[in-house]
Amino acid sequence: MHGTHTLVGEGLTLAYDRVEVARDLSVDIPAGRITCIVGANACGKSTLLRALARLLRPKAGTVLLDGESIHRMPTKDVATRLGLLPQAPIAPEGITVTDLVARGRYPHQTWFRHWGEADEIAVTEAMRLTGTIELARRPVDELSGGQRQRVWIAMALAQGTQVMLLDEPTTYLDLAHQVEVLDLLTDLNQRDGRTIVLVLHDLNQAARYSDHLIVMRDGAVVVSGPPGEVVDAELVEAVFGLPCRVVTDEVSGTPLVLPIGRHHRPAAAEIRTQEEPAR
Repeated sequence: MHGTHTLVGEGLTLAYDRVEVARDLSVDIPAGRITCIVGANACGKSTLLRALARLLRPKAGTVLLDGESIHRMPTKDVATRLGLLPQAPIAPEGITVTDLVARGRYPHQTWFRHWGEADEIAVTEAMRLTGTIELARRPVDELSGGQRQRVWIAMALAQGTQVMLLDEPTTYLDLAHQVEVLDLLTDLNQRDGRTIVLVLHDLNQAARYSDHLIVMRDGAVVVSGPPGEVVDAELVEAVFGLPCRVVTDEVSGTPLVLPIGRHHRPAAAEIRTQEEPAR
């Protein structure tokens, strides 16, 4: 059943060759929720996601999937519980949408179990949920950016995992397609309680779409929790170096960050003065 699988990182030290990116990093991903990892560039967001996905072995510490060390589990066992959509994935040249989505079923194939009805159903359902059935016969490299991203998500869905990790799934998409992808992920989460973890650059989108935020700076977790409890002007300036005001988004009721650039600071100061109560 979706939403019952746990993913935890304990005391992680993460490095590329000898360059440490994070030290003594611990995270607990809420099951059945949408978690967004946010922070400034080069703070370790994608590195953490790679470690959670078993693509990067920690120098110290461990990643636990359902209480087991993810690096001690058989690869196929991990692949049937946890799926990863990397940043800017590349499809084989000329591959059709159906064939790419079908690749999500590879972890379920063995030498004695070949393609069957269950696989066909999983692929069809994944394409239905992502609105890609009408694209079935088209080559992936002929699709728009938004269409391609939905196809990649369909492949991850066909994999049938209970946990989905996505590294900046809205990168290179225009605003309408960003919202389309985030709405789709929310639909998937609400449909069956699937655990979704994604790295996002846009703090306002992360606050609007996530149940749980992990805010990072310099390879460490600064704070984590529900967006409404953790996002304020002090945090944004400390993490991003950005003066701002944080107000309530009238559409979603979530925190909305209004940046204050150098050319807008006098106006912002005037607004604050007007808002101060008379003494």
